[in-house]
Order: sequence, then structure tokens, then C-alpha cells
Amino acid sequence: SNVYVYYGLSNFYQNHRRYVKSRDDSQLNGDPKSLMEPSKECEPYAFHENKPIAPCGAIANSMFNDTLELFYNDPNGTKVQILLNTTGIAWWTDKHVKFGNPGGNSPNLTAAFQGTTKPINWRRPVFDLDADEGNNGFINEDFIVWMRTAALPTFRKLYRIINKKSGMVPTLPRGNYSLEVVYNYPVRSFEGRKRMILSTISWMGGKNPFLGIAYIAVGSVCFFLGVVLLLVHHKCGNRNNNADISN
Repeated sequence: SNVYVYYGLSNFYQNHRRYVKSRDDSQLNGDPKSLMEPSKECEPYAFHENKPIAPCGAIANSMFNDTLELFYNDPNGTKVQILLNTTGIAWWTDKHVKFGNPGGNSPNLTAAFQGTTKPINWRRPVFDLDADEGNNGFINEDFIVWMRTAALPTFRKLYRIINKKSGMVPTLPRGNYSLEVVYNYPVRSFEGRKRMILSTISWMGGKNPFLGIAYIAVGSVCFFLGVVLLLVHHKCGNRNNNADISN
């Protein structure tokens, strides 16, 4: 089946209140007015050198930008690069409803973003994020995936998809693989760690033990409290019912 490539970060609190609010949804939807006049929620990442930042806010400014490349080490001694598909990693509703470029699907994104500047920590402007012309601007899928903030400090986000092959040929054959990383994203400042995950999913989704552990823990607590309340009712309830109440 398809193999999904994720990048993971630990000790990164995307659920911080001020961090979550630091964005302008109207700007991300392609509103020309918000493009030139970002929301105050984006401060201090709204303007840089008197130019509006596109996209503004702390979430966009801290976007993950490492590059991961996977190679299969052929027994003959050659390295074969694995094709990592960049499309289909974002939610359909995000890409087609919540995010949009100014001017719609205009091919000239340079003109659409004229007068704006890139986020402070970015290496390139938003209209030049990807070599694919249809995957730039606010509809860049790497950007959209990052903007959907995680609920926990240790999380992973979908990076690429390795499409399954026809017939019974395995998507990733047995053997040795090499991972090459272009290191751009620093994590030492917040004592974090980065990781790369290969996974498959079924119709029930990917493997995630968190919900199972949470359900077992909450169920155990409820069962314990139920036993305690039953004992309290058994010992104290009859005493109240048999009490002689007189005026």
C-alpha cells in the first residue's frame, strides 16, 4: 500500500495560546486587504522593514523547512532515489476552502504578492516555495500542513507520500536505505528533537496508541470511583433510610 513519510518534532508547543492565535485567516484565504494590512494578532510578525509579511504570524514564521530525501541502496552498489509525492498531503478542505492566493489561481504569483515581504525566518518568499508552479503561495501543501497546529508538544506531520506500485511489487522492497537531510530547522534552542517516520495506514487510520491508553486509563478511574461510590452507598445509604425522623 501507500507509504506515508512524516517528520516529527518533540518539545515544540504549537498549542500555546498566543502562538495559535498568531495568524490572519483572511490573509491566508487570499483577501487583498488583509494581505497589505495584516491582523494585529500577527504582531510582532506582521511587518518587517515597513512591508507587510505574507504570511504573517508566529506559526508561519516557524514553519518546518528541512528537506528529506530517501534512497534505496541497491545490492549492486547504486543508490536509487525514492520518489516522494508532494501532493495530497494536506486536507482537501484546507487547500480548497480555507487557503487561497490573492487574485485566485493567477499564474503570476510574483505580481499577486508584490509589496509584501517574506517571514523573517524564511529563506525564500511564499510565491517560490516549491518548484511546482501549482504548489506555491498560500496553497503550498507543506505550508498548509504546518499551519494546522498540533495539540501536543510531541507530534508528527505528513511530509510526503510514496505511492504504491502496480501488481504485487512492494512499495519499499526489503533492503538498506539511506536518508539524506538538508538541515535548516534548528531545535537546540527549545531542547527539541527531530525524527522521520515511515508508516502505512488502514481504513481505521494510522497506528496511534494514545487513544487506547487514554480510554483504558479513564475507564479504570471510572470503574474505581464506581466501586467506591457503591461501597459508600451500601454503608451510608441504609443508615439514612432507617433513620427515625420526628418533628
